[in-house]
Amino acid sequence: MPPAPPCPCTSGLRYRECCARYHRGEAEAPDAEALMRSRYSAFALREVEYLWRTLHPEHPDRARPKEEVLRELRAVASAHKYPRLHVLDRQPPDETGKAVVLFYARIFEKGKDRSFVERSEFRHDGTGWRYLSGDGLAASECPQPPEKLTLATFPSNFPSPPGRGTG
Repeated sequence: MPPAPPCPCTSGLRYRECCARYHRGEAEAPDAEALMRSRYSAFALREVEYLWRTLHPEHPDRARPKEEVLRELRAVASAHKYPRLHVLDRQPPDETGKAVVLFYARIFEKGKDRSFVERSEFRHDGTGWRYLSGDGLAASECPQPPEKLTLATFPSNFPSPPGRGTG
């Protein structure tokens, strides 16, 4: 029997020991970082139902028809390769319950580097942590090497790169 594959979230664990239980609905991610990692894995593995389920009720895509959003998520996930995730920084929930995770997603589309850094916001909805929103910056436009960014040094007020929204 071949060895179990590593989890795409780059936690160092095998998929079945990491994000699989969240994708299958057997458990909820215990914090915002775990949810963000599981969403990256869901993009890599095309688990679009999970991506839908983990959108916060206040996320704008929740006001759209589910099948339309699933179709778009499936197209994005299928068009990209997701070789590596770097969690750069995190902030625990504030007084409003919002937690923040800064990550660097290495992604490629037909051999072209589409990697980006995103500052994602998450909020618990009473059932589990959910992706609320994100501000992204193409890795090529970062003011310093993406791996060196922190929440304090991440720039604000910029256009988001296409294909982002891993959060």
